[in-house]
Amino acid sequence: MSEARTRRADDVAGLGRWRAGAFVAPALAVIGLFLVFPAVWTLYLGLTNYRLTGLAAAEPEFVGLENYATALSDPDFWRSLWLTLIFVLLSGVVGQTLLGFSIAWALRRAPRAVRTVVETLVLAAWVIPASVASFLWLALLDRRGGSLNAMLGTEGAAWLIDHPMASIIVFNVWVGTAFSMLLFSSALAAVPPSQLESARMVGAGGWAQLRDVVLPNIRGHLLTNTLLITLWTFNTFTPYLLTAGGPRGESEILAAYIYTTAIPGGQLGMGAAISLIMLTINLVIALGYLRVARAAEGGSKR
Repeated sequence: MSEARTRRADDVAGLGRWRAGAFVAPALAVIGLFLVFPAVWTLYLGLTNYRLTGLAAAEPEFVGLENYATALSDPDFWRSLWLTLIFVLLSGVVGQTLLGFSIAWALRRAPRAVRTVVETLVLAAWVIPASVASFLWLALLDRRGGSLNAMLGTEGAAWLIDHPMASIIVFNVWVGTAFSMLLFSSALAAVPPSQLESARMVGAGGWAQLRDVVLPNIRGHLLTNTLLITLWTFNTFTPYLLTAGGPRGESEILAAYIYTTAIPGGQLGMGAAISLIMLTINLVIALGYLRVARAAEGGSKR
C-alpha cells in the first residue's frame, strides 16, 4: 500500500513538473530568441571579420581576438570612451540625479496645482519618443530659424556644431530627469516625519535636515538611481539623432561609435567586438555599484 502511494506521489510530482515546464516554456523560448541567441551571435561576429559587403560578407573568416586588439589600440575608440564617460558623468550622475532630486525636494511643500504642472512637464519630456524629442531639439537649436537663437538674439549661432557635447548633455538631462524625480519623490515621502520634526526642534536648518536625516534615509534609493541612470546613459543612442557623432567625432559616444563602425562602416565583426567591450564595462560598473551598496548596507546595520 505504501509503495503504491509513493509511486502515485511520484507520478503526481512528475506531472506537476511537466505542467510547470509547459507554462515556463514560452517565456524561455522568448528569452532564448531575443536575448541568448543575439548574445551568442554577437560573440561569434566579434571573432570574425564579417562585413556588410565584399568577400568577407559572403565568406567571413575567423580572426580570433584580432578585432578586440584592433579596437583597444585605436585612438578613436579611446576618444569615444572618454567622451562617453564625460557624457555619463555630467548628464547622468550629476545632471539627472541632482536636478531630479532638486525638483522632488522643491515640490514636497508646493501647492498641489503647482506640483501637478511641474510633474506633467517633466514627465512629458520622458514619454515623448526619442525621434520626436530629437526633432524638437533640432528645431530649438537650428542656426537659422531656431527658437533658442530667436529668444537669445544670437541669430546664426550653431550650437550643435560649436558646442556638440554640451548640447547632447543638456538634451539628455532634459529627457531623463523624470525618472530621478519620480524615484526621489517616492523616497522623500517615506522619510519619517518624526525624524524631521526632531531635527527642527533641535534647531537644524534645511541643509542640516537634508544631510543628517534625509540622505541617510534615502541612501539606497540614491544608489539605485545612480546605477540605473549610469547604465541607461552609457548605452543611450539618442544623442546620435542630434549630432550623428559630429562634428569630427566630437560627440561620438560609444553607442554612436559602434553604429558608425558596424553599419555605415560595414565592419560588423569589429562593431560586435566593441559592443562586447562595452558590455564588459557595463558589468564592471554594475558590480562596482553593487559592492558599494552592500558596503553601505553593512555599515547601516552596524
